[in-house]
Amino acid sequence: MPSYVAFIGHQPAISIAELASTVPGFHVTHILGKQAVLFDAAEPLDPKALTLLGGTISIAEQLPYSGNGHAGIKEVVYQQLKAVKGKAVFSLRTIGLPPNIIRELYRTSKDVLKKHDISSRYIGNEREPAVSVLLHDSGVLDPKHGAEIVVIKAKDLFWVGRTIAAQDVNAYAKRDMKKPVRDTTVGLLPPKLAQILLNFGEWLVEQQKEAAGIKKTKTKKPLIVLDPFCGTGVLPMESLLRGWTVLASDNSQKAVNGSTLNIEWLRKEEKILKKDVSSTVWKQDATKPFDFVGGKPFKLKELPQVVVTETSLGPNLKERPMIKDIQQMKADNEKLQMAFLENIARSLPGVPIVATWPVWYAMKKQIYVEKVLNNLEKIGYEAVLPPGVEPHDPERKTLLYRRPDQFVGREIVLLMPKVSL
Repeated sequence: MPSYVAFIGHQPAISIAELASTVPGFHVTHILGKQAVLFDAAEPLDPKALTLLGGTISIAEQLPYSGNGHAGIKEVVYQQLKAVKGKAVFSLRTIGLPPNIIRELYRTSKDVLKKHDISSRYIGNEREPAVSVLLHDSGVLDPKHGAEIVVIKAKDLFWVGRTIAAQDVNAYAKRDMKKPVRDTTVGLLPPKLAQILLNFGEWLVEQQKEAAGIKKTKTKKPLIVLDPFCGTGVLPMESLLRGWTVLASDNSQKAVNGSTLNIEWLRKEEKILKKDVSSTVWKQDATKPFDFVGGKPFKLKELPQVVVTETSLGPNLKERPMIKDIQQMKADNEKLQMAFLENIARSLPGVPIVATWPVWYAMKKQIYVEKVLNNLEKIGYEAVLPPGVEPHDPERKTLLYRRPDQFVGREIVLLMPKVSL
């Protein structure tokens, strides 16, 4: 089985859960603190597909290595760069090696390349590896121009690999900051988190197919995704980039207008034609019946296969809330979440849901929407997680996403309907 290392984001549990939901035969062999995870896969990974992983900074594939410790790394660098035409660019990304050894590896690698008449330069240094932007801009990810060698030393482990994919930070920033409409009055859904939610949605659909006895195909068909709390369209935009049919709605006309503008902007930027990937955006209260067959207010030919949405997180808090304020926000939000799930269960029976619920951070504790989770079975859903993934709380089969400076976090829930398709 091929072996890989993924350098993961600031939410390790969610990053690992995303990998478990997307990588065939995913099996963790080592967790390297909060920095990285070593894993086996059932088949070689496609570097292009890895760009859809919102929770992974970079991934390296294991290289054959028979050297004794770090001394043979310079030869690995040479072997990976010997076919490069012109000046070769290389970098090192390490775990478990002290700075003086890393510095030595840079020097000896450059010396070996010079000995073989290969002009080279390196990026990064013994203190910090090259950032993702530099990996893309320098050409290191292209075997024709360079290579990043990954070296991991741990107890009873010496692992050597080559980086095959890294997050395109500039592309994320463009979609996040350059789009025509950004609404800072509500919680902003990061494009990376949107990718994670969509990957969970695809996993739920695949689980349904497997349960129905439908054989997997090498090429996955594009999905039809509904986002009934679309806001300014972050999830619809990320869906569109995947070639997935977009169904998006919101109770706010301002949000609908913003989402429409952002989708049209993305189509122009990425040259995504409507005839190739369709999108429909409309004003709709997510707690009211959806009509996907005919009649008012619209008519669609196809049902969504999955609902992926960032539900309302409540007010955008600038300071830590008091318990009494949280209790009112909680009551209002639970009423909304219950009505939404009951509506989806009636309108779209059999369709799985990936959603976010708010988590409020008071001074000494976290406060969750309890009523929704306690009534899932009654409504007709079951909270699930990919195999081997541990929930953030043993009593809540969910994942937690929160930045340190936020007073409202996100509880990610994957809901499988108990009604069969």
